[in-house]
Amino acid sequence: MLYWLLSIILAYLFFGLASLGDKLVLTGTAQRALRPNSYTFYVGVFGLVVILLIPFAKFTFPNGTGLTWIILDAIVRIIGIYTMYTALQRFDVSKVVATIGATQPIFIFILTCLFWGPQTMPTIDILAFIILLVGSIIISIEKNLEITGDYLKITIFSSVMFSLDYIFAKLVFLSQPFLQGVIWTGIFIFLFVFVFLLKKNSRKEIFAKQMISNKKTQIFFLCAQASGGAANFLQSFAIYLAPVAFLAIINSLRGIQYVFLFMMTSFISFFFPKLLREELSKKIIFQKIISIILITIGLAILVIY
Repeated sequence: MLYWLLSIILAYLFFGLASLGDKLVLTGTAQRALRPNSYTFYVGVFGLVVILLIPFAKFTFPNGTGLTWIILDAIVRIIGIYTMYTALQRFDVSKVVATIGATQPIFIFILTCLFWGPQTMPTIDILAFIILLVGSIIISIEKNLEITGDYLKITIFSSVMFSLDYIFAKLVFLSQPFLQGVIWTGIFIFLFVFVFLLKKNSRKEIFAKQMISNKKTQIFFLCAQASGGAANFLQSFAIYLAPVAFLAIINSLRGIQYVFLFMMTSFISFFFPKLLREELSKKIIFQKIISIILITIGLAILVIY
């Protein structure tokens, strides 16, 4: 258990760095310039970096079953990314990320039961899952969260797509060696994002200069993509190692990402307020401390038992 646990903790550290990069990119005028087509396309293109892993893999063309799951995984991940960035364009960044992150473990738990049937877990691990889920929800709660029909539709749909990504990724790794599954999924994501070039308006958005014309924004964008790539690789490794029953627990550990993000944004807000300013009231700090305690207890239960 310790190997997949360590892998997912490191993954959420890099996801936190990626989220910080997105926060910096999406601040102010950059957020208004956000285009879902452009972001999804470039994320897919940058994903082709997985071909660098080919020399380390026993690289062959996937079998029929494996190919099916790889294609489905690539499709739902692209849809998840696109709908998430669409939500980010229309609604507040932190609220969208929090809603998607808080609902994913529930969907993954349901989907796991649908694909593999009810999973048996020790009672102590179920307790850890509940504590981690509550901690993740508390740390992600935002004040003044305006819930509208449009907001719920797009964020919940995105959450379902990312949850299916977990399920299909596990099915890929059950039918393919780990590196081969990662490489082929990255290749198909790269191929499928070229669909966004079919429409003229989409091509204009993708090749427009204003999205990342500022050099500082370009650096933040590239760092966010590099961190996101490392995070996705480590998350995939954790999914590969963990038993099916623990997929929901892996995702419920997402609260660790918010802990890392809270620590990083607090540091930048204090020392570099011109770069990023986060509201740090006593109520917010108390909320974060309570959630950190719960997440720590959940982690301790998984490690000790």
